[in-house]
Amino acid sequence: KSKFPLKEMLNRELTQLSETSRSGNQVSEFIASTILQKQHDVEILSAACKEEKKRRPMSQISGVRKLSPSPSLPPTCTPRFGVNTQHESLLAEELEDINRWGIDIFKIAEFSGNRPLTVIMYTIFQERDLLKTFKIPSDTFLTFLMTLEDHYHVDMAYHNNTHAADVVQSTHVLLSTPALEDVFTDLEIMAALFASAIHDVDHPGLSNQFLINTNSELALMYNDASVLENHHLAVGFKLLQEENCDIFCNLSKKQRQSLRQMTIDMVLATDMSKHMNFLADLKTLVETKKVTSLGVLLLDNYSDRIQVLQNMVHCADLSNPTKPLELYRQWTDRIMVELFRQGDRERDKGIDISPMCDKHTASVEKSQVGFIDYIVHPLWETWADLVHPDAQDILDTLEDNREWYQSMIPRSPSPTPKEQDSRATLGIAGSAGEKFQFELTLEEEDGELEAEEEHTDKDRSSTMMDPRHAQTSPRGVAPVLDSRERELDQEATSVSILQLET
Repeated sequence: KSKFPLKEMLNRELTQLSETSRSGNQVSEFIASTILQKQHDVEILSAACKEEKKRRPMSQISGVRKLSPSPSLPPTCTPRFGVNTQHESLLAEELEDINRWGIDIFKIAEFSGNRPLTVIMYTIFQERDLLKTFKIPSDTFLTFLMTLEDHYHVDMAYHNNTHAADVVQSTHVLLSTPALEDVFTDLEIMAALFASAIHDVDHPGLSNQFLINTNSELALMYNDASVLENHHLAVGFKLLQEENCDIFCNLSKKQRQSLRQMTIDMVLATDMSKHMNFLADLKTLVETKKVTSLGVLLLDNYSDRIQVLQNMVHCADLSNPTKPLELYRQWTDRIMVELFRQGDRERDKGIDISPMCDKHTASVEKSQVGFIDYIVHPLWETWADLVHPDAQDILDTLEDNREWYQSMIPRSPSPTPKEQDSRATLGIAGSAGEKFQFELTLEEEDGELEAEEEHTDKDRSSTMMDPRHAQTSPRGVAPVLDSRERELDQEATSVSILQLET
């Protein structure tokens, strides 16, 4: 059998997708280049473009800068939540929900004087007693956190310190899920929180592919491989070397090495080009999961343990659509600002504008429906299976939010008689609830993945009636869609993938 059945299955689906409509080919190429890391010929920049880049030596780790004044606090005057604020009572009220899914991180940012990452990390580390467990001095911890927070760009609408704080808090809640109670060690828990805190530090608000296509310094530094993710790790660990910033100073050598390896593994797993592989591995783990007599997961080797932690941080990073709608909508507005900014830069450079980055043609509602259908729901559905029934409320919120964005998509005009004749000729008879989506199944023998069609006619018809579920297609055959639904799904898929990579 082939070593890469999942990729071959996806390639077959993409080949079919490219033939389904005018935009299908563009969507197919984009998914292949992003998720499958398909190699394309890179257009060489013109001489004029090359001249725009200043000739300068490669810095060791770009983005790390000296801050003036140094963000430090005397050890004798640590504020209640780690930062000085005039809204301490309001902040305290919000932080009462630190263990709840869907905390209002925007209010915490406001009430903390735009120090949400410092406040969230300090509160969670105290809640979990990690400062005492690992003998981390409070002043060193807060100095590091404020230094880290200052290396998130304040002019980034989405990839900023508030997003980092949200991912940390989401990871904290997922770590506390009953199915994982007492599964992970304190060191593993601290590594997951640390990885979440640094996972997007010094993010420029541009995708990996943009950095590669423009021959950026970061792409050259990391040889086009997980460019941003490698950079976030380098900056995060480099900041530990700043004055009074080594929060792991009292760990043993073995503990430091273990924490570093786990952190690297988790942050690199946020690279969306690896999404399909991690999702497939998680499905395998779900199919073969073992539980103890107490009903908690049994993870008895590093491979399984880190895999759960990697997917946990990945889920936290892709958790916006699972939050209360008012919070989700704010995050959506913010990511679109960054996508449009990238599109403007691509337009100025005279290069192709990435899908959904053109502010003149993008559909926010379609992008979110596709984002959920193709990426977020399959991931969270699998996570919910792993920790069943702990994540059912999260899954319910996700599906409700998907339906809200679906309802906000403007109605397309009815097909013309000519289009109807064309559909009849091709044998197309889809319904509005029918969607294109990749569904993975598992072979229990060797863990390889294949696409199989196992639904009966009755199952298929019931699935089609439920807009929250997608129809599985036969091997290598694209599902049959009507023209309006096809356009919605394909345009939305473009931004789903780009959005995740950005």
